[in-house]
Amino acid sequence: MSVCTRRRFLVNAGCGLLGAAALGKTRILWAGAERWGTVAPAGPGAKYIPRVMAAAVRRQEEYGMLWPGQIYDGVEALENYSRLARTAAGELGIDFEMESRLIHSLEQAEAWVGRAAEKKADGIFLILLDRQQHAWPTVGKAADSGIPTVVFAPVGTAFTTNTAGPAGRSGVYICSTDDFSQAVYGLKMLKARAKLREMRFIVLEGDKREDSRLEFFGTRLRRLPAKHFIELYEKTAPDEEIRQIAASFLQRATRLAGATEQDVLNGVRSFAVARRILESEEGDGITMDCLGALGPTGVSLPCISWARMNDCGVPAACEADIEACVTHALVQYLFDRPGFQQDPVPETAKNLLIGSHCSCPTRLNGFNQPPEPFYLSHHHGSRDAVPRTIWKVGQRVTVADVLLESPVPRMVISAGEVTDNIAVPPAGGCVVAVGLKLDGVSETLDYPGFHQLFFYGDFKRQLQDYCKLSGIQPLVV
Repeated sequence: MSVCTRRRFLVNAGCGLLGAAALGKTRILWAGAERWGTVAPAGPGAKYIPRVMAAAVRRQEEYGMLWPGQIYDGVEALENYSRLARTAAGELGIDFEMESRLIHSLEQAEAWVGRAAEKKADGIFLILLDRQQHAWPTVGKAADSGIPTVVFAPVGTAFTTNTAGPAGRSGVYICSTDDFSQAVYGLKMLKARAKLREMRFIVLEGDKREDSRLEFFGTRLRRLPAKHFIELYEKTAPDEEIRQIAASFLQRATRLAGATEQDVLNGVRSFAVARRILESEEGDGITMDCLGALGPTGVSLPCISWARMNDCGVPAACEADIEACVTHALVQYLFDRPGFQQDPVPETAKNLLIGSHCSCPTRLNGFNQPPEPFYLSHHHGSRDAVPRTIWKVGQRVTVADVLLESPVPRMVISAGEVTDNIAVPPAGGCVVAVGLKLDGVSETLDYPGFHQLFFYGDFKRQLQDYCKLSGIQPLVV
């Protein structure tokens, strides 16, 4: 395997991809290169604006001796929490309709919940400013509607006797805290659920074109013949943008190992083709039977393409895996960062779960955060170009995998810590290989699921909350 120094291949990138004259004219730096190779969701999910109906609840008379007590300033609390909710909804792109009047009775609550159902709201957001009378029964009315409900109950408005009943109900998320960030995550979950329902994945597999929807989630699938990708690739010649994107990959990489400049250029051609299909077919995400369709051909596998798309907030799943599609989308909607879809490998000497694959994003800290370092390698099939991202040792990581089971999907959930970036070679398998020590897992030989996503941060509890709000069965490992 050939390895060249960073200085040497930067020279090669300039002379081979841009030409000496172009290099003198255009200095490609990471900040400037971001304008090249942009891609965004282009489907109904991107266009859809989730609608959330919101209201505040309290008794009409003074608080008096009953909780939260006369000491509590309900007027100030209403102004503060209403402002925070509107601000958060605006930042999240949610159509947030706040009831202008306080809900002062259960009859008013029933009428308001009925209006939310008539308007086909994607979620209900309740601010409880009381513990008495109709406050918690209003939560019950919202839950009975079948509309996902987020309840913000600041300290002083709930006993455990109030929360115990609704806490066990599917479709309800209770934030019993003064920390409004938990309520903001509730809004984010409502948005994610609606976006997932409305989005469309382009599935390049087989030889037929057809549209369908996933049971339970409602996610749109548009299947296209895999040969469509090959035909477009053969018609796509490297233009200035393709060369610029390839050069930016070369410049940002710490080294080149095996893969050549031409491999990178070919990989970016695949990116340009995938982006064209995404836009023309109005897709919000994309997946492909990459090994089956492209393996026997000379067309570049989309490893570098999918890495770039996931870095840009477009869910891109390997091997036409629909479960991975859903998991990619959820991780991006909920946590604003990409995940790494991988083949799970048990490591029994160290009791690790190794995630091994040939397509890994670099913006693991978040879409708007600096990327992790990477070098460019060959795919484990000794072809094409793969960004081998280096994961931070000691970094907390979450594992998630949506299992499309009937009648109710399950979600595998774990959390742990990065211990190793396994060198491939000398080890075999896919070139990105990340070792995780999972919390409380004493045996990885029978770890459930396949193509699970690894992603930065410990979001084990948050995923369980999403499962409860959405009616998914959590499988916490």
